[in-house]
Amino acid sequence: MKGSHVFGRFLALCAPLGLCLALPDAAHAAEQAVEYMPQAYGNTLWTLLGGILVMFMQAGFALVECGLTRAKNASNIIMKNVLDFAMGAPLFFIIGFGLMFGSSHGGFIGGTQFFLSGTDASTPDGMWNLTFWFFQAMFCATSATIVSGSIAERTKFSSYILASACVSAFIYPISGHWAWNSLLSGNAGGWLGNLGFIDFAGSSVVHSVGGWIALAGAIVVGPRLGKYDKNGTARAIPGHNLPMAATGVFILWFAWFGFNCGSTTIADGTIGYIAVNTCLAACTGTLGAMFTIWAKTGKPDPSMTLNGCLAGLVAITAGCFEVSPIGSLIIGFIAGIVVVFSVLFVDQTLKIDDPVGAVSVHGVCGALGTLMVGLFAAPGYGTATGLLYGGGAHLLMIQALGVASIFVWAFGMGFIMFKVISALFGMRVSPEEEMKGLDITEHKADAYSGFQIFSNE
Repeated sequence: MKGSHVFGRFLALCAPLGLCLALPDAAHAAEQAVEYMPQAYGNTLWTLLGGILVMFMQAGFALVECGLTRAKNASNIIMKNVLDFAMGAPLFFIIGFGLMFGSSHGGFIGGTQFFLSGTDASTPDGMWNLTFWFFQAMFCATSATIVSGSIAERTKFSSYILASACVSAFIYPISGHWAWNSLLSGNAGGWLGNLGFIDFAGSSVVHSVGGWIALAGAIVVGPRLGKYDKNGTARAIPGHNLPMAATGVFILWFAWFGFNCGSTTIADGTIGYIAVNTCLAACTGTLGAMFTIWAKTGKPDPSMTLNGCLAGLVAITAGCFEVSPIGSLIIGFIAGIVVVFSVLFVDQTLKIDDPVGAVSVHGVCGALGTLMVGLFAAPGYGTATGLLYGGGAHLLMIQALGVASIFVWAFGMGFIMFKVISALFGMRVSPEEEMKGLDITEHKADAYSGFQIFSNE
């Protein structure tokens, strides 16, 4: 004990003289750790937090969809949203992540990283790959769950599971590879990314893909019973719980900061203005939709106003890193106006029954927001300059090409997928089952047992 005490005194005396008794390699490693690891850990923590917030969006989508549909289908909707995540994340781990972020084959498809092969969690790169998979898996689940709302209240649960699996494992990762492959690999990346296509957090890559697949599903499944009269006039089928839908929108708004700000994957100063842009676009999207439907109908409709908030969020997602706060105000307001006309056009002119407006909110406004990057990308913010700031039309043309390509892929593959599933297994429940509600006929469970205001007979 006495010897160790003396040795300790000796070290204390040596320290002020700058003497180091450690081995040179150990000292160098410690120095490297001080310089490198805190930032790496900070980036990992920030990206993980963003992914956790995006996962919470599943709750928001579930509440929005439940609130805007009828009480007799609430349990079915909850089951679909849970399964989108519980099944989609493992499939993205096994197949989808490799197709999306594996080494690119001609810019169109990835591979070689199935089951995250080659990832070693004992190394900094391996730890980052696992964190990045977690973050991207939440995006995959978001894209898949968008489809649920457009075909709500009349779809077989088993057939829906097959469709959701195809989206998570194949359809979403392929087009995602085109735009985002270089985010992880550092290789040349997908063909859209190589052209300079910008979709920072997924207006098209995530939301439009889900929205266009939702459009295909709504066409194949057909409208709900009683939605259109014999003359083809659309009838309103009100949701059973607008406070629930509003709560879902607030959850989505809150979690969207993880969606957009977390997409930096770096804990730096840009996350501040990304949060500002995200918030402002949601606000003006809400206002744009409310004023538009108020002017058209004479009343500020709550459900359309809520969809305006989501429209603003979807639209700013592509350009949240590229545009100024003033640009975000304009983009959100335009999206709020567009979503109203789109919902009415899809419902009344195209005669496509989309109970929650998923096609308009995610498909149309996702495409709109992606195009807006080509106009409003502002010098001093991101990496590009849009047409309105003197950047020319080149970026706008690339954005338009990306929007069109993703539409053709997502809608085309979605339509084929739903047609095949419909032919093999059937997509739609019987009229009797639809009338009774999917909670009873598909799951033998009432969402509101003892409080129901409909008949199961």
